[in-house]
Amino acid sequence: MTEEIETLEQKTAAPEFWNDRENAERTMSELKRLRDRYEPWRDLVAELEDLEGLYSLAVEEGDPSFEADIRRTLTDLQRRYEKLRILELLGDELDANPAFLTIHSGAGGTEACDWVSMLLRMYQRWTERREFKTRILDLQEAEGGIKSVTLQVDGSYAYGYLKAESGIHRLVRISPFDSGGRRHTSFASVYVSPVIEEDIEVDVKPDDIRVDTYRASGAGGQHVNKTDSAVRITHLETGIVVQCQNERSQHKNRATAMKVLKSRLYEHYRAEQEKEQQESAMEKRDISWGNQIRSYVFHPYNMVKDHRTKREVGNVQAVMDGDIDGFIEEYLRYMWAQRTADAT
Repeated sequence: MTEEIETLEQKTAAPEFWNDRENAERTMSELKRLRDRYEPWRDLVAELEDLEGLYSLAVEEGDPSFEADIRRTLTDLQRRYEKLRILELLGDELDANPAFLTIHSGAGGTEACDWVSMLLRMYQRWTERREFKTRILDLQEAEGGIKSVTLQVDGSYAYGYLKAESGIHRLVRISPFDSGGRRHTSFASVYVSPVIEEDIEVDVKPDDIRVDTYRASGAGGQHVNKTDSAVRITHLETGIVVQCQNERSQHKNRATAMKVLKSRLYEHYRAEQEKEQQESAMEKRDISWGNQIRSYVFHPYNMVKDHRTKREVGNVQAVMDGDIDGFIEEYLRYMWAQRTADAT
């Protein structure tokens, strides 16, 4: 990695570097990404060496007063090591990119729409914890909650982390909409795809898509009742449907919808290639559409269980408040182990 950094630094030092501004910005972005991965490891090693020196000094002098500082520093170094180790698992081509996250209601009617609202809140709380930025691109409201929602998540390695969330999420609880107080099971699907840069080619021909316009729903003032600004694009070959109604301009909504479509198509075709190469890959079965990846049980007991990694957490409310890092990190380790096993 140090060689890559040195090579890019030499390129940026050349007088003609900024002649091609677009390429220069991509290079600077790549340089920053490499530095962000390399420098924390370099600093961690240096601090560990300093701690070893302090420990040796304390042993030589037989001075126990150093113990508290050494333990505290070691605990901090261990925490930082685990965080950096997780980042090393995010090595796929587009892991560092922002992400599009879509949540659709499934079986369960009003219950399922409320479940989508709960999941949206959970992911928004998670992004706040990481200081990521989110922007809602499309929101389809329904009785009891939300029928579907698409948001863009901007932050370092947003896609790398959130791709662990793709799949069916199952809710079990006593329904607040059931006067009889009966237990209900609801489902919602989560789909995550990377925001791809313009230099990555995804060919979408005009004949391959159908574009529909309609009046935006929900909050937005009088404008939403007067113009057909919302845009829905259907990719005829794959059946992928995306839509956007966030902007007042139909042109802007169409541009955003096309960006989401290209992201979904990129992920779709990549998944198809991987399926052909590894037809029996366990991870593809785990995240395929229609298979629940995680259950959130509020009754008759409290538990959130990931069915891929078998991780269980008893504090359901903490998870719903955005504490999902444990599930994401466990999934990344699981995927790493799967790939390692497949390679051998």
